Amino acid sequence: MAYPFIIRRWSAWAPGLQTQDDWQQFAAGRKPPDHQPPPPLQYTPKPLQRRLSPLAKAAMFVVEQCLTPGEPMPAVFSSSHGEIGKCLDMLNDLQRGEELSPTAFSLSVHNAIAGLFSIAYANRCEINCVAPGAGGLGPGLIEALGLLHAGHGEVLLVYYDEVLPDFFPATGFAASLPFPCAAALRLALTGPGLALAFSPTSSTRQDGEQPLQLPAFIEFLAADQSELHLGNGGRGWQWQKL
Repeated sequence: MAYPFIIRRWSAWAPGLQTQDDWQQFAAGRKPPDHQPPPPLQYTPKPLQRRLSPLAKAAMFVVEQCLTPGEPMPAVFSSSHGEIGKCLDMLNDLQRGEELSPTAFSLSVHNAIAGLFSIAYANRCEINCVAPGAGGLGPGLIEALGLLHAGHGEVLLVYYDEVLPDFFPATGFAASLPFPCAAALRLALTGPGLALAFSPTSSTRQDGEQPLQLPAFIEFLAADQSELHLGNGGRGWQWQKL
């Protein structure tokens, strides 16, 4: 069964990639530069910006391209690993016998970036956080479509992940890109925009977890490509432009 929906607006960022042309060139084989930070934020309050990690700045940057300041909207935040680098730093602090910072802890939990978004936009609408594991991009979109079918006119879907620290055996599990990546999609069921149909499928594909699937999805949005198939761990997803 296919589930139609509309992308009213979308934005994606990785080091050196933030426009549709950038992503088309990336699809053609250009490698993003290392260690390039996200662009400066325009609407996020300055005091709050000081609390943002590079991953949180990337997520807030793509959100800023899809929402106007103070615009309330239900949202889904999907990340395989969240702020896992901060968690590892705190575990190392514990191992050295050091005390943990309450601020660092509060900004390391899986819904930390969603919480910062709610503060920045004074957003009191429903916000769900997803850790999709082997499911890749599908679970976040299913959650967003569920909110739309529950009666919300528009929903913001944010995908984001950072590079896994070397401590974790990422290579064998196809769970990390060599660069951070974030994307925001402003979704609706009707109206103007890019019309797509989404279908869960049976699949033997092994495209990796969300961080590895996300660039392929962004390239699909940016390019003249009618269909995209992704899968991992026995779960498959199909997107078709209508």
